[in-house]
Amino acid sequence: MTRILRAAVLAMAALAAVSCSPGRLFRQYEYEEDTFLALDGTATVYINSSVAALDALRGATLDTRPASRVDVDALRRFYTTPVTHVRQITQSRRRGRRFVHVRVDVDDVRRLGAVPAFQWSRYEFRRQDDQYVYLQTIGAAAKKDVGDVGWDGSELVAFRLHLPSKITYHTNNNGVDNYLRGNILFWEQPLTARLNGVPLLIDARMQTQSILYRTLLLFGGTFLAVAATFVVVIALILRGGRKKGAGVTHTPAPQ
Repeated sequence: MTRILRAAVLAMAALAAVSCSPGRLFRQYEYEEDTFLALDGTATVYINSSVAALDALRGATLDTRPASRVDVDALRRFYTTPVTHVRQITQSRRRGRRFVHVRVDVDDVRRLGAVPAFQWSRYEFRRQDDQYVYLQTIGAAAKKDVGDVGWDGSELVAFRLHLPSKITYHTNNNGVDNYLRGNILFWEQPLTARLNGVPLLIDARMQTQSILYRTLLLFGGTFLAVAATFVVVIALILRGGRKKGAGVTHTPAPQ
């Protein structure tokens, strides 16, 4: 049941990430990382990227030719480690380029920086007094030469952080386009800046009680309140029926 509820929360958060800014509703990104963090340090990361951007930014060894097929097995190996587990890979095509969409489950986000696919980031996650602190520093890209793949300089990359509880603090940096909506933080950067390793610092603090836990408490409290009201109503109906029955005088039938 908890897994189903968590999946529902992830789905709603993903929808909110798209809808939280109308201006970004139809924006298309060359590379995206969406990180859904849990308070126990586990995470789910969704990577949506053109094959060319994945090669250039992360040093993957995929064929970037538009007509070539994506080597799914090589992509799975690229993201599979003792810390990371690939759950799904899909493909699409846009602007003449192939795109891949990968879901990766992470055992411990604090160890994610040791994974080659995510080594451009350093991760910290810890409890500090009455809050949790998440720090992610995104540094140099692989900057692999992928030749002319049709980029015109307008391409964008995005990083989204979906946190499990209410955000109490976050910081912006380097003039990067950044916004906050609910429990979702978003950073947007030109692909050229990301290729040149212009650093990003993701610094977020959050409450120690998860939104899912508060939702379950609210749901449970509402259910108990409705149940108690139902019991009271039934009791009043039964009591009223007994009083009505006690006030009726039965006349003996004539002989």
